[in-house]
Amino acid sequence: MSKKSILLRGGTLFTITQGILEKSDILVEDGIIKDIGEGLSISNDVKVVDVTGCMVTPGFIDPHTHIGLIEEGYPEDEESVNEATNPITPHLRVIDAINPYDRAFDDALLGGVTTVQVLPGSANVLGGQGAIIKTYGKIIDRMVRKFPSGMKAAFGENPKNLYRKKDRSPATRMAVAAILREALMSAQDYGRKKTEAEREGKTFDRDMKREALLPVLNQELPLRIHAHRADDILTAIRIADEFNIKITLEHGTEGDKIADLLAERQIPVAYGPAITSRSKLELQNRSWEGAVKQFRQGVHLCFTTDHPVVPINHLVLHASLAASAGIPPNDALASITIKAAEHIGMEDQLGSIDRGKVADLLVWDGDPLNYMSHLLIVIVEGEVVIRRD
Repeated sequence: MSKKSILLRGGTLFTITQGILEKSDILVEDGIIKDIGEGLSISNDVKVVDVTGCMVTPGFIDPHTHIGLIEEGYPEDEESVNEATNPITPHLRVIDAINPYDRAFDDALLGGVTTVQVLPGSANVLGGQGAIIKTYGKIIDRMVRKFPSGMKAAFGENPKNLYRKKDRSPATRMAVAAILREALMSAQDYGRKKTEAEREGKTFDRDMKREALLPVLNQELPLRIHAHRADDILTAIRIADEFNIKITLEHGTEGDKIADLLAERQIPVAYGPAITSRSKLELQNRSWEGAVKQFRQGVHLCFTTDHPVVPINHLVLHASLAASAGIPPNDALASITIKAAEHIGMEDQLGSIDRGKVADLLVWDGDPLNYMSHLLIVIVEGEVVIRRD
């Protein structure tokens, strides 16, 4: 079905920002939510979809994935998620490696995930530039909605253990921090020299690695930091303060230990993946109680599958289990919609059912947080891409 004007008639709308609206309509034009209300009048050329008795939510957003980089059914040596040959690779761009034919994109849509952030892996201290993409499409350049969306950095076990095995630095947490500082300092010096050369009209030899870090130093891009342990999180905050840069926390397993600080500093946390085994030391203290504590202390919290660590179609399960653990259901649903949109800096376009926002919409035959409910219709930017009658 093409991106024509459509009207979803008579549904129960989980708007996220305006509460729950009963027996309401959504008018979609040119991929945008044009109007919301009861008994909306329309012209004859608008396609009407009766969703009476159904629940309608915004499309789900996974703020941290490796979809298209670690592909379904492919051997490990085919992965394009980590350039594990140098701990400093900020110049890498995920859009050069995402395969839109990865079968996981179909799974994403079947699970209601319409938008994702794709990030490099956590093998390197600086891993490269991420992108925000739609999960519907076959040409990556047409799926991208924001690039770059952040610079990936990693603390803790992953970078130090990998390079220790290679008899290279970093082999300790001290070295991880030092290498990151060194890269940022080098980029600062480069930026000053570049500015001076431009001011004086002189030629200047560009450097891809340092160029990639300039938007981070200029607060145009956040450093998206893989960190589980509380001490690693504190080191990340310390470095962010030293260089006056913006950060988000990716995983935040032990964020509950310093929840008051995270809330005070308004540092966003993409918590998870929360439904795996505790497969490494950094996950030993992960718990739903910890996630609930962060929420209750005011931490900006959303959830991630870290696909393929957890299959992307199980993102909604994170919200369901969060609600079961004590986060109010509406807030749990917000954690995979508007909170995730805010985490990736797309809240002006995504994450709620509001006039003027992109029409990413899901129609359910029951409560979306109930595992017995079925997803009937998936709409991406005003186009019906899945319909189950």
